[in-house]
Amino acid sequence: MLHLRILSPAALTDEVVAILDSDPAVSGLAIVRGAAVRPAGDVVLADLAREAANDIVERLRATKVHREGSIEIDPVPTFISQAGFEAELRTPGSSADAVVWAEVAQRSYDDSELNWTFLSFLTLATIIASIAIIVDSQILVIGAMVLGPEFGPIAALGVALVKKRFVLFGLAVRTLVIGFFVAISMTIVLALIGRAIGWITVEDVTGPRPETAFIYTPDKWSFIVAVIAAAAGVLSLTSSKVGGLTGVFISVTTVPAAGNIALGAAFGVGHEVWGSMAQLGVNLTGMAVAGWATLALQNALWSRVSPRRPRAMTRPYRML
Repeated sequence: MLHLRILSPAALTDEVVAILDSDPAVSGLAIVRGAAVRPAGDVVLADLAREAANDIVERLRATKVHREGSIEIDPVPTFISQAGFEAELRTPGSSADAVVWAEVAQRSYDDSELNWTFLSFLTLATIIASIAIIVDSQILVIGAMVLGPEFGPIAALGVALVKKRFVLFGLAVRTLVIGFFVAISMTIVLALIGRAIGWITVEDVTGPRPETAFIYTPDKWSFIVAVIAAAAGVLSLTSSKVGGLTGVFISVTTVPAAGNIALGAAFGVGHEVWGSMAQLGVNLTGMAVAGWATLALQNALWSRVSPRRPRAMTRPYRML
């Protein structure tokens, strides 16, 4: 179940209300006339089945209410309503499978923003990854993976391609490129300081590392894991049942590869740099392609459900 709050100019309120009132997926509807100050107008509140959100939002957007006012969408984790229960049962599809594209797009823009927080988390994760490589610790590698924030803009690449939002694509690419450049550069500086004071030696970078050798030796499994992890991550982001993102974070060695690039560059070890760059490239490519493919499949499947919705909801309905 979703809750809509619409700030509507008075001239558009009747049209907005007619759209909501005529749709059987809407289980609750309220209007507060004259309550909106900016824009001057009304506040419209509605509850609807998640499965119908895309159709209803598109019809509301056609009124241009979002240009002068706003459409806000909030999930309702718990509701006690017979009408709401009946609306969810009537609406074809499953709420867990429904992709609310307005919600996904908003989250993609938020996750693709290049800000201090993103750079800080990515840099700290890369530094931890480099320490994990020096001490050959898989636990620290996992910690760096979980801390890294890079999956957000990677998933945004798939959203941008599926929905043809090329501004979003550019923002996500910019965030990834600048983010990894800053994180690797800062880690190189710290590695050089560690080398100068004798805390890190070239043997730490080139010596046997059985626990972390996979970071700079990409193979077919690196790509396969990246594809599977990205598909699972996108499903977690688009579904109302979020729970698989942590598994994605500890499956793909993007941040550890960046940490090893920094160490290799600081000590001039070329094969470490190129091996890790290959690992990073394989993982980023696999995740981006898998994210796009998963979203495209979801979009195609849900597009088949939407045309059947009006017909299904006009059938006689009886409570179980």
